[in-house]
Amino acid sequence: MSKRLALLQHLLLAILSVSSTESRRTPFACDPRNASTRSLQFCRTNLPIHVRVRDLLGRLTLQEKTRLLVNNAIAVPRLGIKGYEWWSEALHGVSNVGPGTKFGGSFPGATSFPQVITTAASFNESLWEKIGRVVSDEARAMYNGGMAGLTYWSPNVNIFRDPRWGRGQETPGEDPVLAGKYAANYVRGLQIAVGNRLKVAACCKHYTAYDLDNWKGVDRYHFNARVSKQDLVDTYDVPFKACVVEGKVASVMCSYNQVNGKPTCADPDLLKGTIRGQWHLNGYIVSDCDSVGVMYDTQHFTATPEEAAAATIKAGLDLDCGPFLAVYTDQAIRRGLLAEADVDMALANTMTVQMRLGMFDGEPSAQPYGRLGPKHVCTPAHKQLALEAARQGIVLLKNSGPLPLSTSHHHRTIAVIGPNSDVTETMIGNYAGVACGYTSPLQGISRYARTIHQAGCSNVACTANNLFGAAEAAARQADATVLVMGLDQSMEAEFRDREGLLLPGHQQELVSRVARASRGPTVLVLMSGGPIDVSFAKNDRRISAILWAGYPGQAGGAAIADVLFGTTNPGGKLPMTWYPQSYIAKVPMMNMGMRPSGGYPGRTYRFYKGPVVFPFGHGLSYTHFKQSLAFSPTDLPVLINTNLFAAKNYSTLSTNAIRVKHAKCDSLSLPLHIDVENTGDMDGTHTLLVFSEPPATIKWSPDKQLIGFRRVHVTAGSIQRVHIDIHACEHLSIVDEFGIRRIPMGAHSLHIGDLKHSISLQAKLEGIKN
Repeated sequence: MSKRLALLQHLLLAILSVSSTESRRTPFACDPRNASTRSLQFCRTNLPIHVRVRDLLGRLTLQEKTRLLVNNAIAVPRLGIKGYEWWSEALHGVSNVGPGTKFGGSFPGATSFPQVITTAASFNESLWEKIGRVVSDEARAMYNGGMAGLTYWSPNVNIFRDPRWGRGQETPGEDPVLAGKYAANYVRGLQIAVGNRLKVAACCKHYTAYDLDNWKGVDRYHFNARVSKQDLVDTYDVPFKACVVEGKVASVMCSYNQVNGKPTCADPDLLKGTIRGQWHLNGYIVSDCDSVGVMYDTQHFTATPEEAAAATIKAGLDLDCGPFLAVYTDQAIRRGLLAEADVDMALANTMTVQMRLGMFDGEPSAQPYGRLGPKHVCTPAHKQLALEAARQGIVLLKNSGPLPLSTSHHHRTIAVIGPNSDVTETMIGNYAGVACGYTSPLQGISRYARTIHQAGCSNVACTANNLFGAAEAAARQADATVLVMGLDQSMEAEFRDREGLLLPGHQQELVSRVARASRGPTVLVLMSGGPIDVSFAKNDRRISAILWAGYPGQAGGAAIADVLFGTTNPGGKLPMTWYPQSYIAKVPMMNMGMRPSGGYPGRTYRFYKGPVVFPFGHGLSYTHFKQSLAFSPTDLPVLINTNLFAAKNYSTLSTNAIRVKHAKCDSLSLPLHIDVENTGDMDGTHTLLVFSEPPATIKWSPDKQLIGFRRVHVTAGSIQRVHIDIHACEHLSIVDEFGIRRIPMGAHSLHIGDLKHSISLQAKLEGIKN
């Protein structure tokens, strides 16, 4: 009887939570109970959206319009429209960083996935989309409960160009192809577009060449990023193009910094010319918060605030995160600096997105996703996905034999030491919300073995060594020692770039002393967003293994333990280069150049050829994999579109490279079949990375660049065949000094692990036989 009563109480609670959720979300607009507005044309869902938008714009006064140009858009009661807060965040779970989202009541928290840099290390496109889908479920549920909006200013797809950048943790890493694939997949998962309709509206930020926050007195508000056309096209813009073209994102955010002397939010070449003109954004462009004000007050780009307002709107900005446009746009129009039609164009873009979200369709509960509520947040399935994402993102950097640990034989007592050994909020990084719950590393390891815990340092700054003695004593008593060290948001964060790459304070001393004292093997686990120079640990035989966990999310401690004890076989790969400390002396953060020049060594694995601690793509497994080419064509004729290619250019066919726009790209694809064999005795996941290297005659290209990747699970002793299509226009093209994408003729080398394969490209005019 008590079980039945408990079941009835549970059902009643669920019903009440759903009904209370629905009662809190009154229609944003077009309430069917409002007789004065329900017959208005913009409320008629059977009309095309552009017709409805035009009707709504025609009913607004200029004063109303200017107050709708900002993130905290006003209500228009006479038209039955509620106020709306545009700013919500969902970088790796619904976040309360922006004012549009709140936690409490029926929504005490949301699933907090690993920080993006960790999830990127999985190199798993389907995982990224699944995470987006879960986040959109929880976002819609919170919107239905009146606790969140539907416009989420995520993801951050800037290139992790400099290892000191405090926000590198938010990004998918240093490679533009990886970042672009992450962007497109996460956006697709968030938006779940059906036709022109959206579940939530994502936003790719911060456009463009933004990756400096506050370094040695230079901050993002004053920084002028000097970027070559070549670097802009083949590095900085690549993820944003993928976001718009492949992901069909509903918004792009322009950044604080200037690019080549112009604020990005006032540059018509970037906004109207590239985002809308070349990439055909179907959505709105929003400023980073207060960046329009920064442009006038801090950068002094215009003489008056009205000129600043006019410059941004005319350049293509649709929405201001901040009050600036609401204050100065009216006067800009009255002074003849701006036309009301320019404002209408901006509002048409934002209102169109709102209508695609169903915000002008009346009763929310009757719409798709209208029944999502509290029971759809922090579900067991969502928590399990957060755990799985953390497992997939952990990277095994070094293993001389002790891992995985064995509780049945040698490792029944584990010393767990370090300032990050029992943390919770540290694991979710920045731009996070309130997690459903946490499993710290100590808690995770305690599920497998008896633990002896010592922090060693009171925090990651580790300014004193007075606790080291107790840590050494713990290591002497244990069968194995796990040190959980690294960084947190006090060391790297928004507006907080690092000065160096070493472990903070006395952390290195603690690691070395504990390793000397340890009775059993010593394992170093690192939490960080950016790379750390741990050369000392890499070269210390007493430190048997090193794991990088990034910021692994709410279930991070469980995932770390699962990897340590072999429940999970690690398969993550580094999405960024780990440089030695000596590297940063040669590269000022303000130098945006990707390519080496003089004493400047260049950036990222694509251009930097000096010593590294661990390279991009590095990651070990508990088993061994062997790769072999099963099918690999050696020649690819490049057909030239004679309609676009003038006869006078015929001579260039035999020289270096042809423009991509002159090639018949649809015909330039070839299949690559690769066999992956697990030669070990443990099931595992292998991440296949395919790089291309252009002909040696091309001097202005990367030495090699990632063109494709695939994560494949292979049981012990078996073989899996992986199919990867190589598209010449996309994968074998490079960008010249003028920012023009070209396909070099000649022998291209494909690198797949230790394998190398050559593909010869030869230009051929369509209809002309060789």
